[in-house]
Amino acid sequence: MIIYNYMKSETHETIAVKISRILADRIIDGTLEPGMKLRQDHIAEEFQTSHVPVREAFRRLEAQGLAISEPRRGVRVASFDINEVREVAEMRAALEVLALRHAAPHMTRAILEAAEKATSEGDNCANIREWEAANRRFHRLIIEPCGMPRLLAAIDDLHAASARFLFSTWRSEWEVRTDHDHRAILDALRKGDTDSACLILARHVQWIGHRPVKTASGKIRDGFSIIG
Repeated sequence: MIIYNYMKSETHETIAVKISRILADRIIDGTLEPGMKLRQDHIAEEFQTSHVPVREAFRRLEAQGLAISEPRRGVRVASFDINEVREVAEMRAALEVLALRHAAPHMTRAILEAAEKATSEGDNCANIREWEAANRRFHRLIIEPCGMPRLLAAIDDLHAASARFLFSTWRSEWEVRTDHDHRAILDALRKGDTDSACLILARHVQWIGHRPVKTASGKIRDGFSIIG
């Protein structure tokens, strides 16, 4: 009986991880908009499971700051404002600079070439999803040699938050752009100038864009996004 309960718990845990990952993706890409109610019954039916793993998935989303539980109102997609965007930008600046300082001594020509390729691909992206993927790939490539998995995991979570802000603001009418900061960071790293690379990176990820956004109800709200 003890073994059976353990296996049952493990199964619920696995399903909860899957559900939370899929819902997180929907929240990040804007399919589930801020303030939208997450209905436990509907989600359990969609994933053909009981309410137990759905509740666990909700707790995971709350821990990530993607959902909020309200008394007598259930669970909703968390909203965000300019203060949260700034917080994520400042955290990214601090942690990515830390990672880059540890990564710089282990930087190779192959890594720099791959990062250059990611930047070139980003410059030619036709939509926001492609650009975000190329941008994230660039940032991950230059910090991964730090060899600090907990730090990298924390940065990954912040990039997910950045993507949510970005998608909410630039869901359509994406403007093609050339990323001069990425190339300046790579130039500094090629010269072995870690301090300059870190200064440019810190400034780069703290740049916050602004754009008016029309909501589903037709109202206009201020949209803010981290675009580095």
